[in-house]
Amino acid sequence: MSDLAIREPPRVLVPVEVLEGESISPSLVEFLAPAEVIVLGYHVLPDQTPTEQASMQFEDRARAAAEDIAAVFREAGRDVETRVAFTHDRDQTVDRVAADEGATAVLLPNPVAEVSDVLVPIRGAIDRDRLADLVATLLAEASGSATLWGLDGEGFDAPAAVEAVRESLAGRGLPAAQIRTETSAPESPVRAIVERSADFDLIVMGEGEGSLFAALFGDATERVAEGAVAPVLVVRDRDGGAD
Repeated sequence: MSDLAIREPPRVLVPVEVLEGESISPSLVEFLAPAEVIVLGYHVLPDQTPTEQASMQFEDRARAAAEDIAAVFREAGRDVETRVAFTHDRDQTVDRVAADEGATAVLLPNPVAEVSDVLVPIRGAIDRDRLADLVATLLAEASGSATLWGLDGEGFDAPAAVEAVRESLAGRGLPAAQIRTETSAPESPVRAIVERSADFDLIVMGEGEGSLFAALFGDATERVAEGAVAPVLVVRDRDGGAD
């Protein structure tokens, strides 16, 4: 491994709407196991319901459901933290917990049978080191591959961005055989990502400009997450911006 090798495992926040029966696919659990995982069991309340009242009524049930999900991660060989939140605003709660926990990325879960091939759309400023840490960690002991897909656009040099991420992954020891690169200039990047999601098992996207709140639940990423067949991992920028 080079001197760019990963120093600490990336941290992944896994928000799960536990009282609605949401769960994580076992294959996704296994794929994420090399990372440090924080399971956030949350429940969105009607505006008129006080969070204190909901906590008194449902906290034990919510904690038990979050622990059930955490137990699946533990069986895959990784100690897992759990948190529970009752909220009127899912977006702000996920953003706050991600910041509190120093999360590298946040998972937007979708069902998946097996995780092997990862699509990494690159369409703007990203925290290249964090993205490379995450992808290299998750693929280090897997047989799958990462497709770095540069989405050309006005003022954005997709080939240069793809090459920079490729070099970062190589510097973290990911074999060249597990890295594929390509570029294109789709008319609608969001639609193009959604359409290609059926051909991949997981999408890893950089947060890009703006807050995690905007990246997770704003127009572009929300449309990808809602339309995509695959789960989506959104890589957070460190404070101070992407590089």
